[in-house]
Parts: sequence; C-alpha cells; structure tokens
Amino acid sequence: METYDIIRNPVSTEKAIRLMEFENKLLFDVNIKATKIEIKKAVEEMFKVKVIKVNTYISRKGQKRAYVKLANENPAIDIATELGMI
Repeated sequence: METYDIIRNPVSTEKAIRLMEFENKLLFDVNIKATKIEIKKAVEEMFKVKVIKVNTYISRKGQKRAYVKLANENPAIDIATELGMI
C-alpha cells in the first residue's frame, strides 16, 4: 500500500487534542487493512518524524484508528498545527 492509501485523515476530537498535549500522540483514521508497521512507516515518511509506538483499534462502525506516539524531539502539537487541526 502507498503512504496516502494508509493514512486517511487526522482525528481532531477533545480526546485527541489532550493526547497531543500530554502524551505526544496523534490520532489518525487509517485503512482497515493497514498493519502497525505500515502505519509507522507512513507517518514517518509523511511528517519526517520518529515514531516510537503505534496502537490500533477498530471502532463499532468498522473504522480503524491508530494512536501514534512520537519521539520527544518531535512535538505532536507542531504537526497538528501544520495540518491545521489547531
């Protein structure tokens, strides 16, 4: 899969903003068939950051979301600002 097929869009909810501020995590809607390794590579390629960990879950609606924890030298707030989320 290509990078832009894996990451669909960032999620901007209250919880996502809190995760950005306190835990340095970003939340994305991703392709249902994407693996954690593919998600990690896609985020690193798109935003030129270092990803420490990726957690995924599938919602009741059938959407897959990925919690992406970034390294301390890459603040999630900066990336959210680039994306126009904040």
